[in-house]
Amino acid sequence: MIATIISRRIAVKHFIERCRTTRLGFLAILLGLLWVKTLFAYYVDFSLGATGFLQQLLLIINPLGVGAAALSIALYVRKPRRAYAVGLIIYLLLNLLLFANVLYYREFSDFLTINTMLSVSKVSQGLGASSLNMMIGRDVLYGLDLILAVLAYLGYGIRNLWAFINHQALRWPHFGLKLDHQQPAYHLPQAVSLVAVAFFGVTMATSELNRPKLLSLTFDHNYVVKYLGLAPFTVYDGLQTARNNQVRANADSADMDTVLNYTKSHYAAPNQAYFGTAKGKNIIIIHLESFQQFLIGQKVNGQEVTPFLNSLIKEKDTLSFDNFFHQVGIGKTSDAENMLETSTFGLSSGSLFSSLGTDNTFQGAPSLLQQYAGYTSAVFHGGSGNFWNRNNVYKSLGYNYFFDGNFYNHEDGAATAYGIKDKLMFGETIKYLEHLQQPFYSKIITTSNHFPFFITDQDTDFPDAGTDDTYVNGYFQTAHYLDSALAEFFAYLKSSGLEQNSLVMLYGDHYGMSDDRNQTLASMLTATDNPTVAKLTNNATASDWDSFDDAQLQRVPLIFHMPGLKGGINHTYGGEIDVLPTLLHLVGVDTQNFVQFGTDLLSSGHDTTVAFRNHDFVTPKYSLLNGKVYDNTTGEVVQPDAKLQTKLTTLQKGVDQALDLSDELANKNLLRFYVPKGYTPVDPDQANFSQSLAQMMAVEKQAGNKSTSVFTEHHDVSTVSDFTTDAEEVTANPNVLSDYPKKVAAQVNGEVQTDTKKK
Repeated sequence: MIATIISRRIAVKHFIERCRTTRLGFLAILLGLLWVKTLFAYYVDFSLGATGFLQQLLLIINPLGVGAAALSIALYVRKPRRAYAVGLIIYLLLNLLLFANVLYYREFSDFLTINTMLSVSKVSQGLGASSLNMMIGRDVLYGLDLILAVLAYLGYGIRNLWAFINHQALRWPHFGLKLDHQQPAYHLPQAVSLVAVAFFGVTMATSELNRPKLLSLTFDHNYVVKYLGLAPFTVYDGLQTARNNQVRANADSADMDTVLNYTKSHYAAPNQAYFGTAKGKNIIIIHLESFQQFLIGQKVNGQEVTPFLNSLIKEKDTLSFDNFFHQVGIGKTSDAENMLETSTFGLSSGSLFSSLGTDNTFQGAPSLLQQYAGYTSAVFHGGSGNFWNRNNVYKSLGYNYFFDGNFYNHEDGAATAYGIKDKLMFGETIKYLEHLQQPFYSKIITTSNHFPFFITDQDTDFPDAGTDDTYVNGYFQTAHYLDSALAEFFAYLKSSGLEQNSLVMLYGDHYGMSDDRNQTLASMLTATDNPTVAKLTNNATASDWDSFDDAQLQRVPLIFHMPGLKGGINHTYGGEIDVLPTLLHLVGVDTQNFVQFGTDLLSSGHDTTVAFRNHDFVTPKYSLLNGKVYDNTTGEVVQPDAKLQTKLTTLQKGVDQALDLSDELANKNLLRFYVPKGYTPVDPDQANFSQSLAQMMAVEKQAGNKSTSVFTEHHDVSTVSDFTTDAEEVTANPNVLSDYPKKVAAQVNGEVQTDTKKK
């Protein structure tokens, strides 16, 4: 026992001696200091949301690999003093990167990108003269070692000045370190670099297993930093920026002409029976997260999953589409939002919002409706504003306001993985919605029906589906909860009178059940529990389920509701790319001069070929999937004759052309070369979403009696009381619906903080 203790002490002393007297040891000290500072930032200043043992482990170790690789550069320098200097310079640069991100994150809840670093105006917003105002006491810890070193050298400098005057020997602090004059052992630099890179490789591989397509999606910068680290995020962002800039540098207006020729020839004139029927009406978009069409009409143990939506689509003022397909790629929700807002496709790889959304030019719904029809615009989302890069994209789209998670209460039990519970989301949104100037274009994003589809017993008593897959079982329960939340919100619209002056549109963004779960799901899609889907799939069972049946489940809801609207269930084939031209025509804005790849679903000239992001497609009669042609009536593979093959080949060329041109439009940022008549390009730098509440209140206050908000119409009396819910959180604290979170409560007086950096 004693021998073991002695042996350990000797080993520790030897390690300390090596750190003190060798180059490698000196670099190890720097790495250790950097590692401690980074972990402090991870757990104190950043909100990375690491959960579970594996994510916590990755968070702890991810600074080591890249840090060691960077510092190992100093081992390749032969001259001792220069080697130590190079190590210190690298250490200081990594410290600067870390601290700059701490300050920037504190203000913007995001990390510095290369574009931000290169843009003086943007950097000054977070890191300019106001940096001192953002610093707090604990920040001294990030530079404590440097501060102590500087103070030591200053102290010794003063002492040496006196010594010099008195012809005494000069002394400088060495902190117990000794300059190593020996050259590193043969191949030691290469070995250290190789081990560091290998360590990072293991970290990256493990991260990919835990979060597949981490870099191809990059839906949230927090995720990349959480899994890989701050320096790898910066390098990756730099590579992406360089690639995007290179593609854009090669673009010119001639490329835009090709796109314009396509969109103009593809334009479908509006149906005069519907054109302008919603002119001047408020537009309320309800984003139904992961909500598939088959849920409508579905039963579990004899109970309807969506009793409210089942009744809504039967109302005479409701127009719904039952052959409406999602068309997202791996960008999923962001792809759906992009198609909704711009009528352009998501990218073939990755998320357009994440990779291009900050700097691309858009001509989206918010700006089009504002400039051609006088709309105010706002989006409501109870989660992080940085998710899918929304904070930046919404600015580029022209939104006036963005109320993200900072504007909602997140007390225990209220939050979901990506926002807050839908019943609370709808209820808390009212205190903002009622102050918007009418007509307004608003989008409410729900999150309760999101993978992994977990819901507590207090939020639902809907029966378990009884399958072997807990996600399938949970999917029906969270969808039922969302349906109940919709019923409460629609009841509010009626009781407050807002329904009479509003067009409400509901749409499902993408699938909830991935194809690998559809075989389990098949047992629920029977003629008894879901006759509509059973007919579409020809009563397919788990044993004979195929790609055709998967495609049938790509249908998602599209529902329009407005008093006086000519309703019914429309069987037209279409997809998310078609939403914007349909919506604009309903409010009386012709889309002929806009760059849009979709067509009005209500037009006789509508293109009924629905393109999927992988270049497959469906038509009312046939589906071409994975190179096979399916008859939609029988679900069987058919061998097309020459006439049909010619037609399908033509359709395939059209699908390929649309997807390729949309990719070119986005990757080359071609919309900067085209401005429709009467349109002014959006200046995203004018937006300041952190002050959304203050700005909205200021507009209402300035308008006075001319204000058109719902609040003003109700003689400055809130309509929050018109909303009723059975949510236990509200039962326990009714004020949660009307109270503003502390971080934004001061904005309610309408005093905009002009010195607040734009977010």
